[in-house]
Amino acid sequence: MRARGFGHGPSCYTHRPAGHVVDVSAIEGESGTISAVRDVTPVRLSREQRFRELYAASADDLIRFLQRRVAAAHVEDVAAEAYLTVWRRIDELPRDLSDARAWVFGIARRCALNALRSSDRQDALAVRIADQPSLTIVTDTHAIDTRLDLAAAWRRLDPGDQEVLALTAFEDLTSAEAGAVLDISPAAYRVRLMRARRSLRALLDKEIPS
Repeated sequence: MRARGFGHGPSCYTHRPAGHVVDVSAIEGESGTISAVRDVTPVRLSREQRFRELYAASADDLIRFLQRRVAAAHVEDVAAEAYLTVWRRIDELPRDLSDARAWVFGIARRCALNALRSSDRQDALAVRIADQPSLTIVTDTHAIDTRLDLAAAWRRLDPGDQEVLALTAFEDLTSAEAGAVLDISPAAYRVRLMRARRSLRALLDKEIPS
């Protein structure tokens, strides 16, 4: 499922106070927009191109990242806020694409936390397990039981542990990239990952009969 406003390739979208999602290609000629600055500041065009390339490379992954962490009704708003922040900080964009992807995830995570804190203060984002193929096509009873046990154990896992595990299991990030998302060192991330795996294993042991 793709959030509305993110299905048009490398277009740049920003979030206006009125709640509209705006395509940069549709705002040419408006005073104070990227396109208006383009004529007098050549560097601005380079920044816009970098943003467009980053958006094209990361938008789908970011939507999936947020769909696992925030309610469906808020995915679009958080994504728009994240990309607005990315545009404002585009000069900080890492050169390596993998590092840039993790950088965007980190910004989106903070935007999501800010949205949640407005109603219920949180310091970690609970993560939903990614959609799995229908169990009706699985014929191995043991595989079905294991999947159900994992889902049950995951729901009981601390949100902080869910976050740590998800960055490796779902987002496929390295320790350095995942650490950047959480704003901790790679070593600290590896320690937290080890602890999270132990916690999940303990919960699985409780779910699976001896």
